[in-house]
Amino acid sequence: MWFDTPAIRQLIDLGLTEDVGTGDAATDATVDPTLQRTAGVVAKSPLVVCGGPLFAQVMRRVDPTITVTQLVAEGARATPGERVLSIDGRVAAILTAERLALNFMGRLSGIATAARRCADAVAGTNAVVLDTRKTLPGFRSLDKYAVRTGGGGNHRTALDAGILIKENHIMAAGGVAEAVSRARASGTHLLKVEVEIERLDQLEAAIAAGADVVMLDNMDNALLREAVALARGRVQLEASGNMDLARLPSVAATGVDFISMGALTHTVTVGDLSLRLDP
Repeated sequence: MWFDTPAIRQLIDLGLTEDVGTGDAATDATVDPTLQRTAGVVAKSPLVVCGGPLFAQVMRRVDPTITVTQLVAEGARATPGERVLSIDGRVAAILTAERLALNFMGRLSGIATAARRCADAVAGTNAVVLDTRKTLPGFRSLDKYAVRTGGGGNHRTALDAGILIKENHIMAAGGVAEAVSRARASGTHLLKVEVEIERLDQLEAAIAAGADVVMLDNMDNALLREAVALARGRVQLEASGNMDLARLPSVAATGVDFISMGALTHTVTVGDLSLRLDP
């Protein structure tokens, strides 16, 4: 499973060190360390399930003998009261790992739920809602996995995953055409070049210089429609800036190819999940 990477193991260990400290005082005082039981994770609100394998990994990091069975698949919707995971193992270990495991899964389920709402909002159009690099430090791969699980798309994963020329690059290079030309000369055929423009009079220069994608920054819907007409399919267009769920259908209807939305990962409403021991 791709979740089992050195970076994610390190993130889990950091979380356990932070949360457990020198020991789980309440559990150590009240729970027989040999007691075995089954527990369940239940959705307390409607959500898109995401992060079950990560939940299991946290549990196994505390006690490798714990088993976790996912009852609602990744990317599927869960209703309030629905059991999404079943856990079997030592009660003491389950309780020690509980909060960190729920924190991970709650965040990912919250992102996936938001991504699903956004994907539903643009259904029937050609637009894809993308995330950005506005992720929680250390959580980049997890946050972006959650967006994909919810039906959204990923923008570049890191600075080396694509050339995105923004306003400061343009200013430093001396203009849109010069910046795109330099990027084309330094990159490879496998590395896409995207340039951000703030005015429609920059669009033709970006296309002529060879941009693969043009980001239309903070433009209203009328300007977006005009950009689509001017581009005539010669370049992919991405709308960005001041995006929220309510605006997505009208932006998608302008004909842009992509809509990037930082709020998918920087303003997260955590999925409400609860763990309870079975009687």
